[in-house]
Amino acid sequence: DGRLTFYPGNQTVDLPFINFMKRYGTVFLNAYTNSPICCPSRAAMWSGLFTHLTESWNNFKGLDPNYVTWMDLMEKHGYRTQKYGKLDYTSGHHSVSNRVEAWTRDVDFLLRQEGRPMVNLTGDRKHVRVMEADWQNTDKAVNWIKEEAINLTQPFVLYLGLNLPHPYPSPYAGENFGSSTFLTSPYWLEKVTYEAIKIPKWSSLSEMHPVDYYSSYTKNCTGEFTKQEVRNIRAFYYAMCAETDAMLGEIISALRDTGLLKKTIVMFTADHGELAMEHRQFYKMSMYEGSSHVPLVVMGPGVKEQQQVADVVSLVDIYPTMLDIARIPVPQNLSGYSLIPLLCGKAENRESPGRPRPSWVLSEFHGCNVNSSTYMLRTGKWKYVAYSDGRSVLPQLFDLSDDPDELTNIAIKFPLIVCSLDKILRSIVNYPKVSSSVQEYNKRQFMRWKESLGQNYSNVIANLRWHRDWLKEPKKYENAIDKWL
Repeated sequence: DGRLTFYPGNQTVDLPFINFMKRYGTVFLNAYTNSPICCPSRAAMWSGLFTHLTESWNNFKGLDPNYVTWMDLMEKHGYRTQKYGKLDYTSGHHSVSNRVEAWTRDVDFLLRQEGRPMVNLTGDRKHVRVMEADWQNTDKAVNWIKEEAINLTQPFVLYLGLNLPHPYPSPYAGENFGSSTFLTSPYWLEKVTYEAIKIPKWSSLSEMHPVDYYSSYTKNCTGEFTKQEVRNIRAFYYAMCAETDAMLGEIISALRDTGLLKKTIVMFTADHGELAMEHRQFYKMSMYEGSSHVPLVVMGPGVKEQQQVADVVSLVDIYPTMLDIARIPVPQNLSGYSLIPLLCGKAENRESPGRPRPSWVLSEFHGCNVNSSTYMLRTGKWKYVAYSDGRSVLPQLFDLSDDPDELTNIAIKFPLIVCSLDKILRSIVNYPKVSSSVQEYNKRQFMRWKESLGQNYSNVIANLRWHRDWLKEPKKYENAIDKWL
């Protein structure tokens, strides 16, 4: 959650290395994902293109494996490149459940697709390495800096993809498990200030926007939760962020130990945030701040120190920024804009003459746990969220300066603002048309999958992540799918 990188969010947990980067670099106060889910978000970051242009509709559908990323271009221009850890921007990964849930979101049924969010404490006060796989990848990156990078005559670019902070699999939740367990150790939990944790306000189920209700239901969050449960989920999430921060620290320390820190640009960001029980949801897949607002902190030569940038930016800006750093000509067809003018603190003199940075960012979502294509335009104090064809589902409008917790949808109150923001949104993307092509894609993919299973279809579909609900009335749900098809 990007809000943890600046005040007051960062009062809840000790993040010393994020704070170190802020002291010696620039923090973006309004950085957003272009799609609040792993694969489509990463596809936008690696391609510099909006989701509707790459057609990364869900966690199964990302970029082609041979897509030319900014790292490929840097390698072509003489950079030594190295990647470790989670990449997840190409098509074909993630579970069958994940795919089928995305394809069937237009079906007229409600099924819980996730385990109920819960916490789990492991180890003792000395247990530091909870997410072992991430630590191993961090070790590889550290060794590469100390053994390879230090001896290079050419410039290098190193990418480290971490899984944390991310809920862990919950085996009780069925096939492919889902991930609804917030897991940490006492060591990390001690970094969290329990008194500073805000318990989010929830609307009553009957007052919720229909898309929010669908999300809460499929994420298994419509039941009763005590304040203590909610506080714990949030505390454990923050503790997982503290563990992530420590991995960032390993990289910064390795660069400092090798004398490379002063001549290396370091960037820290994320594919999306975590709602951690805000708006009666956990996980991502939402345009609320907890899910769509990402961290972006940058330090290094030429980057202004102790700078806070309020301009809205998004992950598609990474591609042109990387090329700018490497002095590689930036292609004109990109959705993003270089961050270098903002990082240098000279925005007015450094704007590229042909393409002034727009005053808005776009995020969109077409995957599971949300029963409608969703489009978010953030500009100034406004966040405008449009759905589907723009007519069948009511939009949402939030004034973030007045209502930072996004508790009051004021779309009906300000029809003129809705009208002008919708006009801007349609000038960027013909969203009714995109929504319709996603609906066709979902149906086509589902039918192909169904046919591939033959006689086995009824058994397979009944035993995906939603099996607990499905098996109560399998015929009813199969009929709903047939009706949709």
